[in-house]
Amino acid sequence: MTGFWDDAEVISVYTRAQAIEDGVLVDVSEIAREAGFVVPVAVTAGVWALVEPSEQEEETWGQSVQGRLWDVLWMAWVEIRRKAGSGDEPKLLYELLFQIRGRHGERNGLRKFQLKLHSGPGDNAEHVITIMLPNED
Repeated sequence: MTGFWDDAEVISVYTRAQAIEDGVLVDVSEIAREAGFVVPVAVTAGVWALVEPSEQEEETWGQSVQGRLWDVLWMAWVEIRRKAGSGDEPKLLYELLFQIRGRHGERNGLRKFQLKLHSGPGDNAEHVITIMLPNED
């Protein structure tokens, strides 16, 4: 039996490694290991924009990249553990809170954000995780 794509010609491939090199994804695997992850983890540029605090967020509340990234990863880990055994859906939605101040178009104060975790194959079919905004794929 032959598959539909067996004779298909690959026109273009954009790998996870290229996305990391281009800044479309940010590799956060090192701190993710500290949070309990055993596979490579990356966040999208959209998530990274939330992780990087504005000057006002740093000055007013002492927010830092390290602290915000830890929140993103820890809440993902908690949700993974909470949903363990409930199915094999590769996408998982979860929420977290960030203090927001001085961002164009954003209301100042404590804000709830929803993120999406995708678990799937990397460039060489290895298990990887990507954390993104809900409207990203």
